[in-house]
Amino acid sequence: MIPVSDGQDERIVAAAVIPVTPGSVPLQQQRSAETQGLIEALDCDCAFVDILNIRKPTPSHLFGSGQLQAIGENLEAHDCQLLVVDGTLSPIQQRNLERSLGCKVIDRTGLILEIFGLRARTKAGRLQVETARLSYERSRLVRTWTHLERQRGGRGFISGPGETQIEADRRMIDSALLRLKKQLSDVEKTRRLHRSGRKSRELPIVALVGYTNAGKSTLFNALSGADVFAKDMPFATLDPTIRQIELERHKRVALVDTVGFITDLPTHLIESFKATLEESMDADLILHVHDVSSPDMEEQSEDVLDILEDLEDITGKPCPPVIDIWNKADRLGTEEKSYYLAHFDSLRPDENNYLVSAMTGDGLEAVRKAILQHVFEFSQTCDVTLGTEQGAALAWLYRNAIVLSRTEENDGNTVRLSVEISKDELNRFRKDYAEQIDKQIQIRTENVN
Repeated sequence: MIPVSDGQDERIVAAAVIPVTPGSVPLQQQRSAETQGLIEALDCDCAFVDILNIRKPTPSHLFGSGQLQAIGENLEAHDCQLLVVDGTLSPIQQRNLERSLGCKVIDRTGLILEIFGLRARTKAGRLQVETARLSYERSRLVRTWTHLERQRGGRGFISGPGETQIEADRRMIDSALLRLKKQLSDVEKTRRLHRSGRKSRELPIVALVGYTNAGKSTLFNALSGADVFAKDMPFATLDPTIRQIELERHKRVALVDTVGFITDLPTHLIESFKATLEESMDADLILHVHDVSSPDMEEQSEDVLDILEDLEDITGKPCPPVIDIWNKADRLGTEEKSYYLAHFDSLRPDENNYLVSAMTGDGLEAVRKAILQHVFEFSQTCDVTLGTEQGAALAWLYRNAIVLSRTEENDGNTVRLSVEISKDELNRFRKDYAEQIDKQIQIRTENVN
């Protein structure tokens, strides 16, 4: 782990280089700004971010000798203690770069893991970060401890070498991973119990997903009235936060704020955060939050969809229905905003696109109505006739359904209600009340939609 500043000590000065190799995917327009944001999210000062074109990557250092010398001079000039290579480094390349440059070197995966380690607050979050970190480090054990190896034991030529330092390190990491995965399994069981508890209370789940720094936490606060940490920086949210929100017609849902996605998010990191990310796959509805002000919006949206597909494979669960929320409309000019509104109006209604600003609140009422319509789309209108002595059943309907009208018949001995109720709630009512006293309660249903 990198010894980040605690606010009192002198801050670490870091720099970054973004390697561009032949055949690699074109960089996003804001890749330099994103890399700088990631470094600052680690509470480090970013001295510079350079983009380097590498015509022929070298197996030992990735960079050529001339580029390596220029990087070293630049690091020395800015007195940097950390170099971030915003790409993928092999273990050998990382070790050789550290020896040549005389400073700590990490790649993109290592940087994301460091940020996650800094942001984790709950026990579950810390377990997930540690599991991902050890899985990453296990693949990066290289022969830097050969002076500790036992070459041969005993006499003659039969006895082979003893356990090498690499083997000992790998064995210790494997033992720690087994322990952590067992603890994570317990976390997953607890999360499943919590989710089943919400389901048993007939509380639908709506999950916010999106690229990191798209404004999910700000939107979460605006919709729920909560005060979770929201800041214009990558991975401001790591541990999922859940709040209950009330919509029109007294309908309630559980809103879940999740960790942000990012380009080149490692698969083993997704697997380690399975317990957290399953909140999205178990939702009844997903709100995909886009940063409409970003020039890389399309690429970022594709990255999120790719990760959702990975989650389908990892969890074995189909992706829930998705509503697209185009956030940060307050950063658009008048012409840009008019363009998006006209474009969304031209789409089919079932494509579900909403232009909003979580900061100003514009468009949020339409999002609330969309959530209500999609989550409770199986609502039905029912005529329920029951005796006045069935007070418990009557009270249950007033709590869990929308009473449209009430008529008393048979000299006040019978009550006839017209209610709007979801399919699940109606089944629950039948099970708890109507099946037990079927002769005294009559139900006639008809779909609302």
